[in-house]
Amino acid sequence: MGRGRVQLKRIENKINRQVTFSKRRTGLVKKAHEISVLCDAEVALIIFSNKGKLFEYSTDSCMEKILERYERYSYAERQLIATDHESQGNWCLEYTKLKSKIELLQRNQRHFFGEDLDSLSLKELQNLEQQLDTGLKQIRSRKNQLMYESISELQRKERTMQEQNNMLAKQIKEQEKTAAQQVHWEQQNHGPNASSFLLAQPLPCLNIGGTYQGEAPEVRRNELDLTLEPIYSCHLGCFAT
Repeated sequence: MGRGRVQLKRIENKINRQVTFSKRRTGLVKKAHEISVLCDAEVALIIFSNKGKLFEYSTDSCMEKILERYERYSYAERQLIATDHESQGNWCLEYTKLKSKIELLQRNQRHFFGEDLDSLSLKELQNLEQQLDTGLKQIRSRKNQLMYESISELQRKERTMQEQNNMLAKQIKEQEKTAAQQVHWEQQNHGPNASSFLLAQPLPCLNIGGTYQGEAPEVRRNELDLTLEPIYSCHLGCFAT
């Protein structure tokens, strides 16, 4: 039959209490040593008897170093906990502020849209009207500025295109002038040659009235000169023009 569960309570007999304290203290120190060796842990054990006597155990590190480490850790832990509580308080306060701002902005937006105006007083309605007038003036000013900038840009483009057209027209005039000069030069250089060429061509012989035997050569030459004189005059008039 197994061992029954021992009820934990204060031992009233002083001698038994002292014997139990000695046994349990020895076993506790033994367990502390075992866990420090098996698990490579730093262990510090402090025991005060009911009479105030100190019993302690520590691993290879001295008790002071372990206690300093404990103090640093405890301080950091307390600071972290305090910071968490403070942060939670700040977050709650910040949430309340942001919620109030959102509600105010939503209410103002409804007022700007002309909604929920029944709860506003005459002064609040006047302030709302003034805000709308100020916003409308700013909107119109910005719109006029954009329109002026757009018109200025179009005028600048128009001036640029006009300058380009003037430049093209000037180039066309120069090309026409150059072409006319070239034609005039060609006419001056090739005109006399053409006239000489036409004059060098043999003229047709015209026999007016036929040939008579026995006529004097002088008479036939005079008749030929009289016949060809209008033809030469016609050719010379054509070249002169």
